[in-house]
Amino acid sequence: MKLQQLRYIWEVARNGLNVSAAAETLYTSQPGVSKQIRQLEDELGVQIFQRNGKHLVEVTAAGAAVVEVAGRVLGEVENIRRIAENHSDPNRGSLTLATTHTQARYVLPDTIKRFISTYPDVALHMHQGTPLQISELASNRTVDFAIATEALELFENLVMLPCYRWNRSIVVPQGHPLAAIRPLTLAAIADYPIVTYVFGFTGRSQLDRAFADAGLEPRVVFTAVDADVIKTYVRLGLGVGIIASLAFGGIEDEGLVALDASHLFDYSVTKIGFRRDAFLRTYMYDFIQYFAPHMSREQVDLAVATTDKEAFDALFDESSLPQN
Repeated sequence: MKLQQLRYIWEVARNGLNVSAAAETLYTSQPGVSKQIRQLEDELGVQIFQRNGKHLVEVTAAGAAVVEVAGRVLGEVENIRRIAENHSDPNRGSLTLATTHTQARYVLPDTIKRFISTYPDVALHMHQGTPLQISELASNRTVDFAIATEALELFENLVMLPCYRWNRSIVVPQGHPLAAIRPLTLAAIADYPIVTYVFGFTGRSQLDRAFADAGLEPRVVFTAVDADVIKTYVRLGLGVGIIASLAFGGIEDEGLVALDASHLFDYSVTKIGFRRDAFLRTYMYDFIQYFAPHMSREQVDLAVATTDKEAFDALFDESSLPQN
């Protein structure tokens, strides 16, 4: 059994049984990957993948167990490499993030600027996607950190550190009737067509819950994955926008007005997630603290060591988190 063979079956499983995609990721040939998988199956005496002709169609029961252990082995090998590099060359390496458009556009620039200034020899890579995709990327070791508001709690192998609270604003063109209503109410907002986030993005579940609790059914006419698109369609008169308050401001938003809606919706919490079994290099701890200044290295380590949910929740008082 070779480490390379474990990496091959892990990548094939991670790429949806697409051997060509796995081979591309591994910078090798498709026949080479297939041959090594066959050799490993012959050695183990079990099929890892079920086949239909030359095509892989599913992971067998035995294969699922093997792939799971292979993932852990590869993770520990990566940890060994990180430990060595952290001692031999602490200021050089790579850091890979997965996040949403809102985080990448409105929250992370200052953190990334500071990080690059401190660690110019650390290559920084960013993936964008849905909160579920982001969480999966962290869960399967494709990225080091996932930063999102939704979906991180779906993966038990992730540690989720609460970073900051945020709430929402109603965005309308200047002179819109809603701007004159004091106090702003959910009923008043529900009288207008609404443009907001796709479900599963940027705290959308909190928005839907607030209307439902008030016995109201909002008329959502258009959804998008980022605030810039939402604001564009508000300008076109498609409806009133509901966005994260942190996504409003600047010269690009001239002609629009943001109405505070924090009294109408529960706050949401953005978190940074990473695998519990990952070795964090020094610059990774620093990135976390740049993004969430209240999160010291000691607190991160304590969170990693705390596996009981109630005990973990007791470590962090969400009501005292910074607000964006």
